[in-house]
Order: sequence, then C-alpha cells, then structure tokens
Amino acid sequence: MSRRKIADPKQALVLAAYRQLADRGFEGLRTREVAGEVGLNVATLHYYFPSKEDLVRGVVDHAMARFRSTLGAAATPSKMLRAHFDGLRRLAREDPELFAVMGELLLRARRDPAIAKIVKETDAVWHATLRTLLRRAQAEGGVDRALDPGDAAAVVVATLKGAYVMPAGGAEYAARTLRQLERWLALRA
Repeated sequence: MSRRKIADPKQALVLAAYRQLADRGFEGLRTREVAGEVGLNVATLHYYFPSKEDLVRGVVDHAMARFRSTLGAAATPSKMLRAHFDGLRRLAREDPELFAVMGELLLRARRDPAIAKIVKETDAVWHATLRTLLRRAQAEGGVDRALDPGDAAAVVVATLKGAYVMPAGGAEYAARTLRQLERWLALRA
C-alpha cells in the first residue's frame, strides 16, 4: 500500500485534531484516529507531538492564528478593534468549528491543569493585546475614555469566551454579542 506524500504533516495533524475536537469534543480526540485521517501512523504523530497535550497546544496555536488574523494592519487602533470584531463575526459564520474547539477547551480547562495552563497563556496574550489596543484607541478618541482599558479587555475576553460555549446561538449570537460590545465601548471608526 503506498502512502500519499503530505506537504506539511505537522499542519495536517493539527487540522485533523482540530476537526475531531470540533466534532467530538476533547474526550473524542483520539491520536490514532488523527494520524489515520492524515494517512500517517501514530508513531509519526508522536514524532511531531510527543504528547496529547502537545497536539492540543498545536490546535490552540492554529486557533489563535485564526483569531490574530482578525487584527490586520488597520490605519488606527480604533479601526483595528473594529476589524477585530468584524473578523470575529466572519469567523463565527465561516469557521464555526473554531468556536466549538475553543469552547471545548475552555470547558476541559476546569478539569485539566495542562489544558488550563494553555488556556491561561492564550487568554493573557489576548487580554494584553486588547488592553493595548483599547488604550491606544482611547488616546485617539475612538473609544470611551471613561473605561479602564484593562477592565474593558477583561470584559471583552470573558464575554467572547462565553459566546464560545453557547453554540446554540451560532454566528448570529456572536454577531449580536459583538455589536453590543462595540456599543458599550462606544467604538468609533
């Protein structure tokens, strides 16, 4: 039996694990099945990801790259925030698996210290990025100056994390949540 050549086996494994997490949750993530979906054996998967935690970290890195893609290189911090919210709305429509994966990991983090550590690290980066953008947007007059940037960033992160674990609402629920956050921030382009 000949195996097909895989251009980027590591990325292919991450994407297969991403799909499994979205479809079956953390408990349904099986490394042997991930490897099989890509056409590799489990030993090859373990070459790239020595542990399941490492594979999950790869999935989170992929997910965070999707979120970072929403920031773009807008001309001003306010426009960058607006682009971030617009990008999140787009992701909710086009990649609902992203929200399913992140929601699954958030729920698992309550019971799994290794996953909790990964989630905490990604939250810290996201919070710091938003805090900086909000502070800069305030300086240019694009966001309500009465808000504390750190507290506002915490509310945005917590609200959007809540949207992850509310799959029944889907893209429309996420869009409504983001519109309300924009109103609350008094975000002006």
